[in-house]
Amino acid sequence: MRKLYYMGLEAYDSRYTLQLTEWNRRVFDRRGLDVVYVPGLTLNNSQKISVGQVLDAHGRSYFSMSQMMNLVRLMQQGEVTAQDVIYFEDMFAPGIESLPYIMDQIPADQRPRVYVRCLAQSIDPDDFVHVWGMEKWMGLYEKMVNEFVTGVLATNEEMVAHMRIAGWTAPIYNISGLAFGRDEVLERIGGADNIRPFGDRPRRVAFAARFDQEKQPGFFMDLIEMYGYLTTEPCEFVIYSGGELRSNNPELVARARMYEQEGKLKIYDNLKKDEYYAHLNNTRVLFNCALQDWVSNTVSEADTLGCNVLYPAYRSFPETFANDPNRLYVPWSIDDAYHKMQNLLREPHHNMGLIAAWNDGTVDRVVDIITGSGEQWNRAGPRYRDHASHEKYQVTKIEE
Repeated sequence: MRKLYYMGLEAYDSRYTLQLTEWNRRVFDRRGLDVVYVPGLTLNNSQKISVGQVLDAHGRSYFSMSQMMNLVRLMQQGEVTAQDVIYFEDMFAPGIESLPYIMDQIPADQRPRVYVRCLAQSIDPDDFVHVWGMEKWMGLYEKMVNEFVTGVLATNEEMVAHMRIAGWTAPIYNISGLAFGRDEVLERIGGADNIRPFGDRPRRVAFAARFDQEKQPGFFMDLIEMYGYLTTEPCEFVIYSGGELRSNNPELVARARMYEQEGKLKIYDNLKKDEYYAHLNNTRVLFNCALQDWVSNTVSEADTLGCNVLYPAYRSFPETFANDPNRLYVPWSIDDAYHKMQNLLREPHHNMGLIAAWNDGTVDRVVDIITGSGEQWNRAGPRYRDHASHEKYQVTKIEE
């Protein structure tokens, strides 16, 4: 590979995209890559999601199309060659149809390789595209992308399977994680020496996913109710949100606000990233009950900052946790979640830090793939499910 043309995402202070380019940049620099960070324009400086759930609908479209304009200009000027790679952080990139339109009409020695990272889309039955009825055209968009890209990067084996049964035809690779920069996160609390000892933290359980229906915040609130019924041992339940608490199901927000008024729940919203990390550094357990997360950046951040993490044994999470039975609960058993939460409130788990360490290597796996040394992550052929039960990294298991 001669040059890498990096098509990053617009930065939102309330989302992981704030740090995404920097997490990649540090690995690219360490690996000695010649990288062009293709810029895009933002509609405004609000960094708020006004329309949509994951990224702002207008902002995402405007940024991506302006970014594509800059890439097309570089291609027209002969800067992009067949020895180069274009890497998209999101498979959905408005304007991407320009690439096959151009590449089908230029000589082969001017056609770069193209890799896209899939975040979810229509292959995920719980993705927001199904909430808003977008699957009617999104599937056709995905078919178009499959026709010209060099490879699609999945985040885990379960996503690979969803892609395969959807009939995707492009080469599929499992990067087994999300881009993450452990050192950058630690720098935001002043370094690893500032991680608060577990025993000095309050008995606090946090929910930090979006409050949309596919994250099942109602299950978390059911757990709060169950805890109140079964024990008088003090425990603080909190919600951490990068923006104002909102949901595609307003009843969930109304219930959370009612619990807040009743003193059952504390809500910290509109948190800046450093504020969120400071809260994590004072939390014992981060709880997740999402139908749809596909690894989750929240698990890497919490695992870095000394929190125990408790997630359902569902879809991507067994791979993310290396099948660790102490930090995965039966989906959707509130009894199992309750008992494992109680255990994780008592002391730090013996595998704390291993998830963050594995995800800290995700960008390296991406670089291996796009430079031709990562074929062990290729999921071609009919035996792609052989990899599902294999732990990607070693954990220490103990008896219950």
